[in-house]
Amino acid sequence: MSEYNKPLPLVTELSKHFYDGCKQGELLYQKCDDCGQIVFYPKELCPACMGRRLSWRKSNGKGKIYTFTVTYDAAPPEFATDVPYALALIDVDEGFRMMSNIVECDFDKLRCEMPVEVVFDQITPDIALPKFRPSEPDEQ
Repeated sequence: MSEYNKPLPLVTELSKHFYDGCKQGELLYQKCDDCGQIVFYPKELCPACMGRRLSWRKSNGKGKIYTFTVTYDAAPPEFATDVPYALALIDVDEGFRMMSNIVECDFDKLRCEMPVEVVFDQITPDIALPKFRPSEPDEQ
């Protein structure tokens, strides 16, 4: 693991469970035990029914690209050495959408609806970030 010089996520009491899961190689989300609403990013209240009974679930880590962009230049200074990089909205199989990087692929082959799977980037001893790679072998 090389030195990480980019901004780190703010780990709060609410988000700690999510990041602990990432550190263990698990993509976690919440589900409301009252109304069944899928909840992501971690929240204290269900946005659908305002219920407080949210339980953590483990995602299968698979989904599809909803939309994406590839940055080739003019990146923020902290990310300038990473260009080009791809940032995408991922529709995860369990019914939530999240933003993440697309890695381990030829960016010219990216497309909306492309199947992807989660991989975890251990950026510090305490933080692993979920990223996604194409799950079709010929797309990597």
